[in-house]
Amino acid sequence: MHIPVKPLATYPLWLRPLYYIQRRRYGAILEPGLLWGRVPKLFAAVAGFYAVLDRKRSPLDPVLRSLVTVRVSQINWCEFCVDINAATLAERAGSMDKVLELEGWHDSMVYDDRERVALEYAEAVTYSDQQVSESLMTRLKQHFDEDAVIELTGLIAFQNLSSKFNAALDVPAQGFCKKLD
Repeated sequence: MHIPVKPLATYPLWLRPLYYIQRRRYGAILEPGLLWGRVPKLFAAVAGFYAVLDRKRSPLDPVLRSLVTVRVSQINWCEFCVDINAATLAERAGSMDKVLELEGWHDSMVYDDRERVALEYAEAVTYSDQQVSESLMTRLKQHFDEDAVIELTGLIAFQNLSSKFNAALDVPAQGFCKKLD
């Protein structure tokens, strides 16, 4: 990594519950959390943003959310994000099929129409040489209401922030999705 994490004891006490939650959920403290934690208020804001996007009452189902986060992570070359999000996708989907087919999703039959248009939208938002066309937005609205489109856009924007942050700082995978090695 380009910037080292600091010893856990040096982070403010009020951040420790966030690290405890990470350890309980993932079995380890996430290295990006320790990097964001070097600027505690920034980490709190990012953690809050993520919590809103990954809540149980989201209009976007958990598999779709994970699918989008893995695809954006692949595009942005974020090893850590692909690792953790692929593990989450496999868990949520009940198999590795959607993970393993994702880079070639255009030619794969494992995705339904709703997932396909969400992936197309994620790519249009993420790639700098693409724009969201009226045609794509029309197709997106056939599967998602306007609030869900807003949330999907927020999720894509968040994952771009997260994966670009981690890729820029060269955060390595932490071994969550062993089947991708």
